[in-house]
Amino acid sequence: MTGFQAKLERVENLAVECELIAKRVDGCNASCISVRASTIVSWQTHVRALIASFNIAA
Repeated sequence: MTGFQAKLERVENLAVECELIAKRVDGCNASCISVRASTIVSWQTHVRALIASFNIAA
């Protein structure tokens, strides 16, 4: 399970980086990057639930 958790941490870092980049760029680019960041955050929620279900089943 640590492999999944390590990958999740990497993805969390990517979401933070996307949000930081979105703050530094203008207009349409910021909007596009911000949408990507929110998609990553949504994905993280699903992966956390999946990891939790594995932990409960174990």
